[in-house]
Amino acid sequence: MKVTEHIQNANRKALFSFELLPPLKGQNIQCIFNTIDPLMEFKPAFIDVTYHREEYTYKDAGNGLLEKKIVKKRPGTVGICSAIQNKYKVDAVPHILCGGFTKEDTENFLIDLDFLGIDNVVALRGDAVKSEIYFKPEKNGHRYASELVTQISELNNGIYLDDELENSHATDFCIGVAGYPEKHIEAPNFDTDLQYLKQKIEKGADYIVTQMFFDNQKFFDFVDKCRNAGIAVPIIPGLKPLTTKSQLNMIPHRFKVDLPDQLVIEALKAKDNEAVKQIGIEWCIQQSKEIIAAGFPVVHYYSMSKSETIRQIAKGVF
Repeated sequence: MKVTEHIQNANRKALFSFELLPPLKGQNIQCIFNTIDPLMEFKPAFIDVTYHREEYTYKDAGNGLLEKKIVKKRPGTVGICSAIQNKYKVDAVPHILCGGFTKEDTENFLIDLDFLGIDNVVALRGDAVKSEIYFKPEKNGHRYASELVTQISELNNGIYLDDELENSHATDFCIGVAGYPEKHIEAPNFDTDLQYLKQKIEKGADYIVTQMFFDNQKFFDFVDKCRNAGIAVPIIPGLKPLTTKSQLNMIPHRFKVDLPDQLVIEALKAKDNEAVKQIGIEWCIQQSKEIIAAGFPVVHYYSMSKSETIRQIAKGVF
């Protein structure tokens, strides 16, 4: 079932969903099941699975030469999505990136998903690899998420890269895209970022899921600005609980997300990270309740494949 259909069928009951990471290379699917099992009592409507592009390192090959070595630390997004749908009968939503994909790679990825009966995708540009300062697309790949959305939309209309195909099958993916209540880190300003988001919707995206935020008012303001700009698709709030003191510095630095004064003060007073985690859980519970009371049909959680914290939050909300 499509994410938008889950929302339409919710009957004003708030839905629970979460995102998880593929396990590190060398681990097995049981790692994923161990994360999902404790959360199944809350009947997730769908589960997002991130995609992690190949990165590379350079090793000394001798004679003054460097050998480029491909590293893929978290493989398995397609297989994990298939396993989730088979084992739990819950819709899995794979992320698909511009980074690391040519247009042909993208088409083949989407064909595989279609064969597996996966109805949803989240289209993202992705981050630059660690060896690059700025994002660099693959040769014959997409530079922007809006271009990726266009290719998915064309496949939904039976338009493949090989324009000589006849009687081609049209896919029917529900397309999600990212939204940034406090703007994307690379956008020059909020209004420009909003225009980029609107482009993704105009090119065929069906819903928006937001980056994490800790101040609900910033999310509500973001939704109002989207609606005023003519963006009418569902907007799903994405939440992540604070769990360690180090995140007080890491989250603003890495994601350019502000932390409310009250949350920071309480976390700084905490005696250890276990106390910080409990503060983060209570803060996220209150965020969730306020969002649901405001009429939003889904609350989406970034679990980082650690289910216990999300389970405590879900227990206090759903």
